[in-house]
Amino acid sequence: MTDGVEMTGAALARSLEAIREREPLIQQLTNEVTKNDLANVTLSWGALPVMADAPGEAPEMAELAGGILLNTGRMTDSNVEALHAAGKRANELDVPVVLDPVGAGATPTREEVHRSLLENVDFAAIKGNYGEISHLAGANAQVKGVESVGEYEGIVDSARALARETDTVVVASGVEDVVAGPETVYRVHAGHEMMSAVVGTGCMLGGTLAAFTGSVDDDFTAALHGTLAYGIAGERAAELAYDGPASYRINFLDSVAGLTPEVAADLEVGDRLEGST
Repeated sequence: MTDGVEMTGAALARSLEAIREREPLIQQLTNEVTKNDLANVTLSWGALPVMADAPGEAPEMAELAGGILLNTGRMTDSNVEALHAAGKRANELDVPVVLDPVGAGATPTREEVHRSLLENVDFAAIKGNYGEISHLAGANAQVKGVESVGEYEGIVDSARALARETDTVVVASGVEDVVAGPETVYRVHAGHEMMSAVVGTGCMLGGTLAAFTGSVDDDFTAALHGTLAYGIAGERAAELAYDGPASYRINFLDSVAGLTPEVAADLEVGDRLEGST
C-alpha cells in the first residue's frame, strides 16, 4: 500500500482502463435490498458481478474471483458463515477483500460479526459511512439502523486511527469522502447531494471499491481513484434530466458506464483531492 498517489485525470484513466482490461470477477456477499444495483454498477465499471453467498459455494467462488465485497447488511446465520468462509479463502489466494460494515454499532449481533471479521480476515479496504467508521475506530458514533446520524468533526482522525489499527485503507463516505492510510489522508471533493436520496449508494461504493482493488495493484490508489470516480459519476448524473431519486438512480448507473478512460483522461482532478499527513 502506497500513500502517495498521482492526482491526474490520466492516472484515473489508467485505473479505469485496468478494470476494463482485467474484467475481474467480483464476488459480492451483500444484502437483498441493493443486490441488483451492486451487480449493475460493477458491470458498468467493466468488471463482472457474481452474487454467490451460500456457505458452501462462497469459498469456492472466491477461488475464481478477482475481488470480493463482504457487505454485512444481512445478518442471517448462513450469510455470516459465508462471509467468513469467503474472506478466509480469499486471503489464502491473495484475492483482495473489501469490507462494508453495514450498521456497525447498531446491535450487539453486528458488533460481534464485525469484530470477528476484523480479527480473522485481512482487508484491502474498509468502507463505511461516518458513523460506522467512527464506531470501528472506537470514537463516539450514532448509528440508527444502518444510517449514520450526528456530527463527525473528528472523522479524519477516526479514519486514520482505524487504518493504522487494521493496516489497511479506510474509506469514510459522507458529505465529503475521506480516504485514509496509516500515514496519509485525502479528503475527496466529489459527489452530489442526490446520492444520499437513493437507497444503496453506500453499498454501491463498496462494490466499486471491490472492482478497483481487484484491478489496480496498489490498494491505496485503488481506493482513492474508486472513491473519486464514484463521486464524479454522481455529479455527472445530476447534469442529466431527472425528476427525483428514482430517475436520478438511473442517471447514476448510466454515468458510471459513461465515465470511460477517455473521458477521465480529460478531467482536471488535482483540486478534488486534498491530502494531509
